[in-house]
Amino acid sequence: MNKLKYLTGYSPSIQKQIQSLIDNNKLSDYLLTKYPTSHQIKSNKALYNYTLELKKQFIRKSEPLSKVIYDDKLNVLHQALGLHSLVARVQGNKLKTKNEIRIGSVFKKAPIEFLKMIVVHELAHIKEKQHNKAFYQLCIYMEPEYHQLEFDMRVYLSYLEFSKTLY
Repeated sequence: MNKLKYLTGYSPSIQKQIQSLIDNNKLSDYLLTKYPTSHQIKSNKALYNYTLELKKQFIRKSEPLSKVIYDDKLNVLHQALGLHSLVARVQGNKLKTKNEIRIGSVFKKAPIEFLKMIVVHELAHIKEKQHNKAFYQLCIYMEPEYHQLEFDMRVYLSYLEFSKTLY
């Protein structure tokens, strides 16, 4: 049995179910039934606009975003699916900070639901830096199916680990 590193926080029975789907070549059917297509947000500009629309809809009064990009350097293997950073720069004699979001490039070819879940997660970090109760409440406010999507996204990543692509 292969180690399902993206699902280590889940119960052994859940891991066995997913491993069984992998072993029987049925995991792609499961995923494609729930998420039949990949999204069309391929460029950094489109990703920025998509993220900005979600931000305007849910957390309008939060700090502005300066950059949102797909990042080839984010290593999904080290649990970094996205990254929110507050970048400080000195301009003249002032210290200016900018919010940047980087999304793992693996999500260029993912269902829109998974991309939204990652973007929502990173947007929530603008208001809540820690993964606490308020953080997850904000995630659920922006995406009511947040926890199910997180699980399915982890299943998707497990699938990609053993297969090259789904779409």
